[in-house]
Amino acid sequence: MNNFLSIQATFFVVATSDGRLFGLDAQLLHDAVILGINVFIIFLFLSYKVFNPARKMLEGRRDKIQFDLDQASQDKEAASTLKQEYEAHLSQVDKEVQTILSDARKKAQKQEAVILAQAKQEADRMMARADLEIERERKKAIDQMKHEVIDIASAMAQKATNGYMTQQIQEQLLEDTLSQMGEDTWQN
Repeated sequence: MNNFLSIQATFFVVATSDGRLFGLDAQLLHDAVILGINVFIIFLFLSYKVFNPARKMLEGRRDKIQFDLDQASQDKEAASTLKQEYEAHLSQVDKEVQTILSDARKKAQKQEAVILAQAKQEADRMMARADLEIERERKKAIDQMKHEVIDIASAMAQKATNGYMTQQIQEQLLEDTLSQMGEDTWQN
């Protein structure tokens, strides 16, 4: 390190002893120009061999990124279009569902009306059958009552006549009495 300081000190002393400011001489200027030319040549060589391929690689990368951005933009537009189509399709499906439900409700109401009409008809038929059955039972009861009244009347007449009448005379009297009384008397 001491040698380096002594060389440096000598250089400054020499530079200042000549009276030149920086110790510039023709050799130093010549070396500086040659060094500049060499740096320029190295720069040209490096730009041809290193910088241009790096620049081309960066341009290719920039082009690829731009292509990817353009592609992403197109994909986004396509996705937006598909989304709108699907939303339109979904709204159409919703309308179809509402139509189907409305039709099903109408059919159910019609079916309900048909079932109610059938039930009413069946109830009416049952009521008519019940009325017929009641009428039959009523007639049956009237007939039974007639026979009981006839039996009672014949028993009373038999006791009253005490053997003066025959069975044939009794039946004839009964028939005559019933025909005179009529059917309306018994139904009340």
